[in-house]
Amino acid sequence: MTQTVYLGLGSNLGDRQANMLQALQKLRAYARIVRVSATYRTQPFGAVGGPAFLNAAVEVETDLEPPAFERALRRVEEAVGRQRGDLGVGVKAPTSARCIDIDILLWGERCADFGRFAVPHPYLAERPYNLVPLAEIAGGVREPRSGRTIGELAAAIDRGGIERQRRSLHFQTDRQDQEPEVHLALDRVGVSSVRRVLRLDLGGHEQTLIGEFSMLADLRPEQSGVHMSRFSELLEEALLEVLEHSEPLRVEELSAQVAREIVVSQGASRAEVRLRADFGLERWTPVSGKRGEEMYTLIGLASADARLRGERDPLVRRAVGVEAEGMTACPCAQSMVREHSLHALMDAGFDQAQAERALDVLPVATHNQRGRGTVLIGLAEGATESVHPESLVEIVENAMSSETYGLLKRPDEFFVVNKAHQNPKFVEDVVRGILARALDVYADFPDQTFVAATQINYESIHKHDALAEAFGTFGELRRELGGERVAHKTDLQNWLTVHPDRAMR
Repeated sequence: MTQTVYLGLGSNLGDRQANMLQALQKLRAYARIVRVSATYRTQPFGAVGGPAFLNAAVEVETDLEPPAFERALRRVEEAVGRQRGDLGVGVKAPTSARCIDIDILLWGERCADFGRFAVPHPYLAERPYNLVPLAEIAGGVREPRSGRTIGELAAAIDRGGIERQRRSLHFQTDRQDQEPEVHLALDRVGVSSVRRVLRLDLGGHEQTLIGEFSMLADLRPEQSGVHMSRFSELLEEALLEVLEHSEPLRVEELSAQVAREIVVSQGASRAEVRLRADFGLERWTPVSGKRGEEMYTLIGLASADARLRGERDPLVRRAVGVEAEGMTACPCAQSMVREHSLHALMDAGFDQAQAERALDVLPVATHNQRGRGTVLIGLAEGATESVHPESLVEIVENAMSSETYGLLKRPDEFFVVNKAHQNPKFVEDVVRGILARALDVYADFPDQTFVAATQINYESIHKHDALAEAFGTFGELRRELGGERVAHKTDLQNWLTVHPDRAMR
């Protein structure tokens, strides 16, 4: 049940205005902010010393029960910087001056239903620094103890030392909701490069990573712009909600959660979230057995589409992927070197059979490329399958001529170079190998599953790089492997975007 709660905010340490604004932002994770009073400058009350306070009152709506909401307020205070309890031997946290203080003043119109919150704050009627801001937003609300309204109580007290602060930067105009000059819809509008510390499930193990988000929504032709600040706010709310879980989320689950919130908060018909984070895996060098940690990139994608079922229950599609580095050896240059070496051996007196046998035994020289491969697996809504990032790393690395390592002793160097030259690959071969390995590893996944593969080879003898990519649903690729010519396979954007007309087929 959603209840109305009136809160009192106060700060008299540090940047007081910033402390209160930060507290309001953190509160959005637990409640909907309805109204906020002006800020009042008040002198410390009673025996309390220290600098002057800034105070305000806030009306919020929350679904939390009172004890849970009170714990949430304490978390908000701690997030802003308030310290409680012992700070060390013989040192106590200050009990008067504080960077933020949040009090529950009234629990809505139903105070009698809520146990120890059945009455308002015990000292509300005696606190002008709470009453004056509260009267501004809840003057007609009745205080249960006295039976008088907040406005009446505020009018009867001495307002000496309470000064209303002028809101010099308070604007009523919301330019984003006004009509633009050009009535054209935009497909993707939002923010990118938003970095946050994340707690994620990687293959059943919790890891703390630094992730980078891109959050996008579509824009109606009659709407001038999206609310950019709201993207960061809802991301904070989603991450705080994740912290409340006993278990961390997988990267695709977190992306999906944020995408749903964008649809609701922006009034969008479709939202898309992309998340990238670097993570490490324990690896051992192939010959010397030296332990190291190799770095890879984790990718999470999600799309929430409200056109079929409404913004409260959008259709969600999720994808998880990785980027991994390796090396390739060029088959074309190797074949030319082999042909030249064959003639050189024959000119030196070897017959053709002997020359070919020698070349079959020895690795043949070629130029190498450092490669970066990507695989992305898309799961339809309701899919129960899970994809482990470590398995995706192995799919990408095994598709190249050889994996690479951050630490290599001399025997390891020989292993990598020899392996690569015995296993030459074009950039196209790597992409085909990624797709084929994904179909094998996830052979039990349904035809609706999406897969995309990309490989870029950073050329060593050319001024350009080589790039290849391919994509499609498992069903399309399976049919193609069976001999059917699939003219147009599904790309990532079309897979993420479920158009209503296609969904009805």
